[in-house]
Amino acid sequence: MRHLQDYLFFKTIASAGSIRKAADSLTITSTALNRRLIAIEEELGVELFERLPKGVRLSSAGEVFLHHVREQLIDIERVKSQISDLYGERRGHINIACSQALLPFFLPEQIAKYRHLHPKVTFNVKKRDRGLAEESLRDMSADLAVVFEPQSLADFQILSISRQPTYALVSKDHPLVSKSKIKFSDCLQYPLALPTGQYGLRRILNKKADSLGLKLEPMIESDSFEFLRHSTRFGEYISFQIEIGLPKHLDVMNLKAIPIDERDVPAGILYLAQLKGRTLPVAAAKFSQQLITDLPVSL
Repeated sequence: MRHLQDYLFFKTIASAGSIRKAADSLTITSTALNRRLIAIEEELGVELFERLPKGVRLSSAGEVFLHHVREQLIDIERVKSQISDLYGERRGHINIACSQALLPFFLPEQIAKYRHLHPKVTFNVKKRDRGLAEESLRDMSADLAVVFEPQSLADFQILSISRQPTYALVSKDHPLVSKSKIKFSDCLQYPLALPTGQYGLRRILNKKADSLGLKLEPMIESDSFEFLRHSTRFGEYISFQIEIGLPKHLDVMNLKAIPIDERDVPAGILYLAQLKGRTLPVAAAKFSQQLITDLPVSL
């Protein structure tokens, strides 16, 4: 299976954009790696990279070959996983692209649950919101995507969808803390701590503000929901989170989550998806079934 090693070498060079950097990560000499690359190019009869003063860049042929390499490496992982299943021992590696809300609580619990049954399966989890998640499925750097309000569903094969109501997070000292349910307009009387525009939750809040003829002007804006959550602990800030991203021990954090009336701000949608037409490796397919079962109530 020597060609698989060549595929790995080529993919590493493409990712690093440099033969020297790729050689360092592969723990071989750059001279030896360059010889292997030249051998591949001679066999194909075409240059796969443009040699630049400070690195390399994929040629048009290289882009085509990279797609082939990714497919071949994914196929061999699927075959290895299937062979392991024959002996009753599931192995494999699962790549996941997911929205930030799933990182603190939901996905760690799901991975722990899965690895309790299949301890030899490894995971790579990357924060990929909206457009980047679809790109990760398309270039096969992710097997599964779990994304809130994606920009497009063009290449998604939807496995599960889940309604996600919006909650306002306030400190225990906030004037609204006694409310059991609120409207979005109630929140606009106080300083806001909001996620930046690339996130689906901000899109939902912007849409509601537009319907009220208002423009949101947050006192704090960040691409980190964790930072926003902790900022809310101090003072009269209000931040927002979807249900799946709510901390389980809000009391300890001096916070309360108040649901926003869904007649005022409709729930957003969380999608579990894979690339259309792709057959997942066994481990990823089994993990997707677990997620389908454990995700909050679907539509």
